[in-house]
Amino acid sequence: MKKLPLIIIASFLIAILPFFILLLSGDFMSLLLISFLLFFPFVFLILNYIYKRASHNQLKAVYHNRVSLKNVKKKQFSANDNAGLKEEINSILNDWSSVSKQEIDQLKKAEVYRKEFLGNVSHELKTPIFSVQGYVHTLIDGGIEDQDVNMLYLQKASKGIDRLISMVDDLESISKLEAGELPVEFRIFDIYELSKDVIDSVELLTRDKQIKLYINDTAVRPAYVNADKDLIRQVLVNLIVNSVKYGKKGGSTGIQINDLSDEYSIEVSDDGIGIEKYHLPRLFERFYRVDKSRSRDEGGTGLGLAIVKHIIEAHQQNIHVESEVGKGTTFSFTLKKSK
Repeated sequence: MKKLPLIIIASFLIAILPFFILLLSGDFMSLLLISFLLFFPFVFLILNYIYKRASHNQLKAVYHNRVSLKNVKKKQFSANDNAGLKEEINSILNDWSSVSKQEIDQLKKAEVYRKEFLGNVSHELKTPIFSVQGYVHTLIDGGIEDQDVNMLYLQKASKGIDRLISMVDDLESISKLEAGELPVEFRIFDIYELSKDVIDSVELLTRDKQIKLYINDTAVRPAYVNADKDLIRQVLVNLIVNSVKYGKKGGSTGIQINDLSDEYSIEVSDDGIGIEKYHLPRLFERFYRVDKSRSRDEGGTGLGLAIVKHIIEAHQQNIHVESEVGKGTTFSFTLKKSK
């Protein structure tokens, strides 16, 4: 490769020699023709040299890299270095394996949840739809002429439609909360006063079961929080109504407000039949029911607790549940104090 510049120089000297001869003879046409014929070979030699030189540099780099790899392979690590390298590799592999396993487990759980959710949705929608369909068909087949039947069936069909509308509204609310499309309008209000208003508004629901609603005497008052008043009202209504529906006759449901430094803890407790432990982790799932037949008889959509969970999480807070069979259940969540 180093001889190529000498060849180019020699070729250049040989090429320009006819120039001088023709230039002295005055034959300019021959000079132009020879110049044209010698230009291309000379350019070819230059380009050929540049290409080979570049190829040589690349091969040289590859050769050096190969030698470096061989040196790395031949390098003798000390016992400590070898042990450290193994430990680091094992740590990386273990971390990767752990993350992969968690991702696979989450995907499996999500798939199971998806199947259960689709099954529950279809089942929950079918129940009121078939009910309404049956009443309407009965009326069409002649029941509309019977004064003792028509109004009764129309009222039952209306209840089924109301349940469908309620279910769709609840699903829409959950979807908006999950997507962040339902804005949380923070403002300062007294959670103690709001709790009193909620108890007064649902008091009529307790008459059949003679359930007593109250706010604990030790509750903090006033208790000003910074939250969305309408959404928190919905949380309290859902928790109390849920407690009343599945509470025991002659029982009680109370609200307790506790001071926790920069937060208030709000607890909704009852002395009902309680919930078995294995139900608790799934209690806030959509359409999950502890007692399916009894829950449907009570007329709920199965979405109330799921909505409660999403509202509290939209406030950057958490909700917890504790229960003991035969002794009752307590739902508790926190809200930020107003500044």
